[in-house]
Amino acid sequence: MSTVNGLPAHVLLVHIVVVLVPLTALALVAAALWPRVARRLGVLLPALALVALVSVPLTTQAGEWLERHVTEDSLVRRHTELGDGLLPWALGLFVLATVVWWATRRGGQEQDRNGGGRLSSLPVRIVVGVLSVAVAAGAVVDVYRIGDSGAKAAWHDAYDKTAAQGN
Repeated sequence: MSTVNGLPAHVLLVHIVVVLVPLTALALVAAALWPRVARRLGVLLPALALVALVSVPLTTQAGEWLERHVTEDSLVRRHTELGDGLLPWALGLFVLATVVWWATRRGGQEQDRNGGGRLSSLPVRIVVGVLSVAVAAGAVVDVYRIGDSGAKAAWHDAYDKTAAQGN
């Protein structure tokens, strides 16, 4: 996909990534730390993570097309390099979201004292929780860094910093 209604597809698709990756990260951490949340989210958690995961390479491919159609610039190259690093984080979110969903579902009718499904033993819950927080934080920080570099690449010379005030 290169353009949508005459606009570069990357400019539109990036909004999906910017919303879904942090939303998935937040949902994953909540579900990993609180089994009741995991049970309430159910299959929505891995489904959300899957959509976020699929949106990353689509956005990256559209970005590569756009990169070939703009003036070569070190800021654009930096943005592209950072963008290539998001897929492993999105994959990690999907894998952990699936593990949390599956383990909660597998717990079935078993309830812990808080009323949520079990993730198995306490050591497993701790490991999954720590991994979820780490991957979620890494994904959100990466989305921020990529977005910041993209904004700098797009806007660094696109406006007049000395324009008259009060227009």
